[in-house]
Amino acid sequence: MLTVNPQYITDHTGKKVSAIISMEEFKIIMEELDDLEDLRLYDAAKMSNEPSIPIDEAFKIMDEKRKNR
Repeated sequence: MLTVNPQYITDHTGKKVSAIISMEEFKIIMEELDDLEDLRLYDAAKMSNEPSIPIDEAFKIMDEKRKNR
């Protein structure tokens, strides 16, 4: 699990208005968010009951569409 160590920017009253994290922490958070979005999309697709096609066939269709542009 990621431990985040933010530094804070405060306004003139001392209220926290922004946080600063390291680039390493930022990259890890962004990767985690991307993974979570992939899982959300996967779950939504599984629940949609729409017909599916094998991935190889999907790639062939996409390649054909690119060639026909």
